[in-house]
Amino acid sequence: MTDWPILSTVTFLPLVGAVLLLLINDRTENGLRNIRSITLLTTVITFVVSLFIWIGFDNSQSGFQMVEKAQWLDSGLSYHMGVDGISMLFVILTTFLMPLCILASWEAVQKRVKAYMIAFLLLETLMIGVFCALDLVLFYVFFEAGLIPMFIIIGVWGGKRRVYASFKFFLYTLLGSVLMLLAIMAMYWNAGTMDIPTLLAHDFPANMQTWLWLAFFASFAVKMPMWPVHTWLPDAHVEAPTAGSVILAGILLKMGGYGFLRFSLPMFPLASEMFQPFVFALSVIAIIYTSLVALMQDDMKKLIAYSSVAHMGYVTLGIFAMNGEGINGAIFQMLSHGLVSSALFLCVGVIYDRLHTREIDAYGGLVNNMPKYAVAFLIFTMANVGLPGTSGFVGEFLTLLGAFRVNTWVALFATTGVILSAGYALWLYRRVVFGALTKDSLKAMLDLSLREKLVIYPLLVLTIFYGIYPAPILDVTAESVKALLENVNTSLNAAQTAAIN
Repeated sequence: MTDWPILSTVTFLPLVGAVLLLLINDRTENGLRNIRSITLLTTVITFVVSLFIWIGFDNSQSGFQMVEKAQWLDSGLSYHMGVDGISMLFVILTTFLMPLCILASWEAVQKRVKAYMIAFLLLETLMIGVFCALDLVLFYVFFEAGLIPMFIIIGVWGGKRRVYASFKFFLYTLLGSVLMLLAIMAMYWNAGTMDIPTLLAHDFPANMQTWLWLAFFASFAVKMPMWPVHTWLPDAHVEAPTAGSVILAGILLKMGGYGFLRFSLPMFPLASEMFQPFVFALSVIAIIYTSLVALMQDDMKKLIAYSSVAHMGYVTLGIFAMNGEGINGAIFQMLSHGLVSSALFLCVGVIYDRLHTREIDAYGGLVNNMPKYAVAFLIFTMANVGLPGTSGFVGEFLTLLGAFRVNTWVALFATTGVILSAGYALWLYRRVVFGALTKDSLKAMLDLSLREKLVIYPLLVLTIFYGIYPAPILDVTAESVKALLENVNTSLNAAQTAAIN
């Protein structure tokens, strides 16, 4: 297996499935069934193959593994792929969520099914490519190209305001990434290479680091999103189909945090330290402000969307704490949020498919005729709050611990988000699930079907498992995070020594 290009296989396998779908006639019932089946089979096979990446990954090594490289002419560009302890788990998360998205769309999407499935398979290839790319231009191509299928998914299969939401999503993220493209050009002129491992060892001048950090920050902050450039996310979530919201919350938001870990901290450590108070301030505002806004929502998806912004505030807090607890906690928080937030959107999709409304006031008393749904929704709600014993607790605790080591006041204000999250999450759950079943429109609603159980139960098991036993994730990230911090501290110490001299 050492000669098997497993990363390229996992990256482009969904693309092969998309090409197969082009050959199928979608004007017959059999054709539509084949399209759905081939898409599901492709995503399942991709997930199974991706598990070999985890099986073959050496936790004791901090560098990039399973590296594939091919030089492109004499341009300095290369097809360079590899994973380390920071990126590998995001590849697995991506391939794990995709089959669940296809199952969730099985009955919900009835128009242009072929185009919908092709868009999702193309999106999977581009998302995996972001986490595997070790060439800066290759990373940028994957990073930006992912906007196109998501733009189409929201714009074609979204709600009433889908065109507005899709254009807002596209323009916000594209504008931030234009600055990143300029920074990439400046890095090439300075370092003479686009190779990410080489750039990680390159010492950029201090004044240049400031501008490069700001340019990358503009792109990653929008992608996460951070306050105040978060306003595209609630609109995108509300209008996107259920599976689109799952991918937005589960994967696309994580690309911003991954970018901070891959580029901002290791390549621009001096600027990262200088802007640490700035990021802390934005993170605390995001945690408190968006939690308060979530309390005022009457749309379930919009409430969960604002909750996602608050939870991403913990991620940036942990990353820029620049210590082991903070960064490991931020990675764990991103992975946990990928499971929990995705599950919450799927839970909303379950009842939306039955009643075709997301208004909180339209529900109540579902525990009486949907007990299995009520239990699953409760566990995910508690994980979103950060209840001990769920994966949400581990990430939040570690990020707050990392922040506390740097600034106790920042940690104190950020901790208020835990209280506020309990307020809006439990308020949502009480109004949807508890109470008397009085509305005639709700009395005929059936509990989870077999297909819905296959979508929700795996997320439920992992949420509890990683809450009780987080070691499988923390063991993978430990050495890579340790190496990252050693490089950052070496650069900071060298700069301080030079300043003293």
